[in-house]
Amino acid sequence: MSGIPLGVLDLVPVPSGSTAAEALHHSIDLARQTEAFGYARYWFAEHHLNPGVAGTSPAVVLALTASATSTIRLGSGAVQLGHRTALSTVEEFGLIDALHPGRLDLGLGRSAGRPQPGASQDPPFEGHTPNGLHIPARFSFAHLLGHPRVALQQRLLNLPGAQPQDYAEQIDDVLALLRGDYRSPEGVEARAVPGEGADVQVWILGSSGGVSAETAGRNGLRFAANYHVSPASVLEAAEGYRAAFKPSAELDRPYLTVSADVVVAEDDATARELATGYAPWVRSIRTAEGAIPFPTPAEARALPWTEADRALVADRVETQFVGSARTVADHLERLQEATGADELLITTITHDHEDRVRSYRLLAEEWRRR
Repeated sequence: MSGIPLGVLDLVPVPSGSTAAEALHHSIDLARQTEAFGYARYWFAEHHLNPGVAGTSPAVVLALTASATSTIRLGSGAVQLGHRTALSTVEEFGLIDALHPGRLDLGLGRSAGRPQPGASQDPPFEGHTPNGLHIPARFSFAHLLGHPRVALQQRLLNLPGAQPQDYAEQIDDVLALLRGDYRSPEGVEARAVPGEGADVQVWILGSSGGVSAETAGRNGLRFAANYHVSPASVLEAAEGYRAAFKPSAELDRPYLTVSADVVVAEDDATARELATGYAPWVRSIRTAEGAIPFPTPAEARALPWTEADRALVADRVETQFVGSARTVADHLERLQEATGADELLITTITHDHEDRVRSYRLLAEEWRRR
């Protein structure tokens, strides 16, 4: 399995009792250390209005991280195009590529904040795959439709009266600006400097077999499927991407990475203790409260908890891979085999920075042995 590269997805989590500044320092330190551990990529997610997540601007954070690392690929997982333009995105990554050429992954996604329908209402599979990977029932975000905090996020992120561009069309514009052959419908050219000719890998991130998977496949781009966010539809996303794939100048065959939420420790019991805060953290996201600062195990146990809370987060908790390095690597092998992933993208959140670093180190050591 060491032939399957591992990457890192970092939300820049803010632990309870800490600050956003400390979280940023810890993320840059983690990037340095995972580079030494042999991880292939380090991606920053984009989230807004979350007290417990400081990763609001992937381009800014990866620019800072590029100066602190030397070989690991750095990227966005993902830029939310729903409240950005193709030009601003290409120019930002072009600026970074000008100083750190050949190291950037431009991961593109649709805007978060508004629940998005999947390609179908029912997952193609529920239960366990033949090799034992758990595929839970599809989670519904219907309770967030019209939620005032969701509406507020959209209002604060978008200019008054602005309407998001069609996603597939926006991807076409990004690619044209990078190639240097963009033309408006009226035939007027636009040149993104810096940006045009930037040596970046373009990725599409998606949680279903819908428009994101189809857009990635149609353009012959790399695709990242989110098992850690939407485990019910990961197989659908992988299959939809492959079904839509057309060879391009970039790729002659589909290329897929799949994310997983992971906590590794010296033994299963210790890992479960470190992961205690995960359920209330997910609950805070799914109630639109905004991700809370990640609690200590003791703080998490002291929080009120109901059966409704348990049901709200069950799919995420049941598909988080928690345990010793051997236990977690076994889970990751099943995920890779079930999805046919070419790479795996690991996201780990613990309260203490040292535990998060140790989790990535132990996993890398075990992965190399396989």
